[in-house]
Amino acid sequence: MDNIIISVAPVSAASTNVKPNQIAQDVLDCVEYGASIVHLHVRDQQGRLTQDVTDFEATIAPIMKNSRLIIQASTGGVSNLSIKQRCAPLYCKGVEMASLNVGSVNLGDAVYLNPMKDVEYCSNEIVKQGIIPEFEVFELGMVNNIALLSQTIKFSSPLLYNIVLGHRGSTPATIDALIAMRQYLPKDALWGITHFGRRDFGLIAAAVGMGAVEVRIGFEDSYYIDRQQTVTHNHLLVKKLAQLINSMDKKVATPDEARRLLNIK
Repeated sequence: MDNIIISVAPVSAASTNVKPNQIAQDVLDCVEYGASIVHLHVRDQQGRLTQDVTDFEATIAPIMKNSRLIIQASTGGVSNLSIKQRCAPLYCKGVEMASLNVGSVNLGDAVYLNPMKDVEYCSNEIVKQGIIPEFEVFELGMVNNIALLSQTIKFSSPLLYNIVLGHRGSTPATIDALIAMRQYLPKDALWGITHFGRRDFGLIAAAVGMGAVEVRIGFEDSYYIDRQQTVTHNHLLVKKLAQLINSMDKKVATPDEARRLLNIK
């Protein structure tokens, strides 16, 4: 795949100061360097996951006004929210994509619970709203869960799998793990990579070379721009990723090119 989609996830789960106007400006800066998707959880201004979409909508409003960026709402995150509460952003105007978590997994000291009844509920709500799902795949078994879901739920095609590596307690961020995960995906699927805890861009480069169509970058997964240095603005990570993609003789997709690739109507 020659067109590579950059998805920016700008807010760390550890952040305790989440101001909509600041996040929106950071994201708009990322657009200038090639971001096509923004991945956002519904958080209050103290960084806590919530069902109240007030601050979420205040964040995405200026992004939509000043760019063509695709808004991807997260339905995940470790919290005590019910699945109905986690689905709150699906009904917000302007949301075109949603992350869909298809199984439970250990994330550090926490257990990220996604029982199948919750997965089915979220899947159906995403389809009802005409939203494109991005399947978050932390383990091989989750790929099988997607195949089972697809037997009864009419997801839009092509399916987009996001291989998530690097969380303590889950699949490690290694080339061997990436190869294993990639080999288990359906041959006609689109897929991307998220490297949690990233300290370099080696695994991302490998994924792009292996055919990834999407790369997620941003403070939700790592502040590091190299092994020693962190940055305070997401656009610096996006800029370096875009340079990497171009250096591999591939092209950074625009938001509208990403829409065509992902079949977003």
